[in-house]
Amino acid sequence: MTPPTPSLRPATPEDAEALAELINFAGEGLPAYIWERMAEPGETVWDVGRRRARREEDSFSYSKAVVLERDGAVAACLIGYPLPDAPEPIDHDEMPAMFVPLQELENLAPGTWYVNVLAAYPEQRGRGHGTTLLSHAEETAAANGKRGVSIIVADANTGARRLYERSGYRETARRPMVKEGWQSPSETWILLVKPL
Repeated sequence: MTPPTPSLRPATPEDAEALAELINFAGEGLPAYIWERMAEPGETVWDVGRRRARREEDSFSYSKAVVLERDGAVAACLIGYPLPDAPEPIDHDEMPAMFVPLQELENLAPGTWYVNVLAAYPEQRGRGHGTTLLSHAEETAAANGKRGVSIIVADANTGARRLYERSGYRETARRPMVKEGWQSPSETWILLVKPL
């Protein structure tokens, strides 16, 4: 018997738990590190992640997400949105230092569709879900008149880099990470872009 084909659908607020988990996988623990510092009294890291995923407008909002379901459960997700043609200057007094390198890289990919999160649960990896979601991002970018798709990845995330490079993404810039106590084997953020 052939296994059911995975299906894509827009995320809903009810997907907040899966989105929070997948966002943290994609960010290699950086989201949980940040959420821990945002937690209100009595709130867990995951409460913060779910709350943020349920918001209508946020870089991690369900409203910008597509989920891939397999066997009736969320297996992977994609969160993306268009980057402006003319990026706003970075306000170094307002933006936390650890986010500056990421914003600098985003600003080097104006007019692209930015893949903020692409992640699958560990047991769902190696099944083509990343390729399916990247294809969806590229179709969305083209339908919105964007000149390409951009992604930022950590240098130690070799599996994701292989997927992106196999799919036609090429490195265009790097910035050293600012960790501020976040523990990660990575040292550098890498911007990859695929022109359309």
